[in-house]
Amino acid sequence: MDGNNEITINLLLLGKTKCGKSSLGNSLLGSYEFESKFFPHSVTKDCRLCRIQMPNFARRMGKELGLRLQVLDTPGIPHSNLSQNEVKKRVRKAISQHFSQGLHMALLVLRADIPHCEEDNQHTVKLAEDLLGPEWKYFTAVVFTHGDILQEARMTQDEFLRSAPSNLTTLLENVHGRYFFRDPTDKTLHEERIVLVNQIFHFVRQNSYQTVQFNKN
Repeated sequence: MDGNNEITINLLLLGKTKCGKSSLGNSLLGSYEFESKFFPHSVTKDCRLCRIQMPNFARRMGKELGLRLQVLDTPGIPHSNLSQNEVKKRVRKAISQHFSQGLHMALLVLRADIPHCEEDNQHTVKLAEDLLGPEWKYFTAVVFTHGDILQEARMTQDEFLRSAPSNLTTLLENVHGRYFFRDPTDKTLHEERIVLVNQIFHFVRQNSYQTVQFNKN
């Protein structure tokens, strides 16, 4: 936490190609900074950091507390143009460059509108483990995108999770129940940003604002 009544939160977006990482990043920033389009191939090739400042975000000891949010978007795995090792190399270089003070939270982005098979998310989870080391479980949260599909299917979030396969249930247990659904329906970009940032701030505060250092090997 900074001494000038401003807290900086560093976020890393990880996920499969077409899971909605860049779109989630735009919602966190409240603006369209990351390229997010429909293509029959992977859109994001390079890591990119964007940041915003939110004055008067909260109060601490009777004083206003500002928030500086730094979001690092990354290529997906598997990638249509990059090998898995190349993706890992680019992400590791970017986080070492931009997050020298450590990471507050890695967000594993999963789609809620597709089935989750036994090995569906193993590459993303393995990437988080390789980058963050054995403490990855304490500094990772799962974000389900396309949450509006649940409303269309007349299914609650609890019903979705009760019907989830064992590998997804295990993942949520590993990250100590840190997850939320992204449902931008009937929300402006600004309104959604407030909802998302407050949820992430809750996770960071649970960790007492600690950061995890990166495994550079």
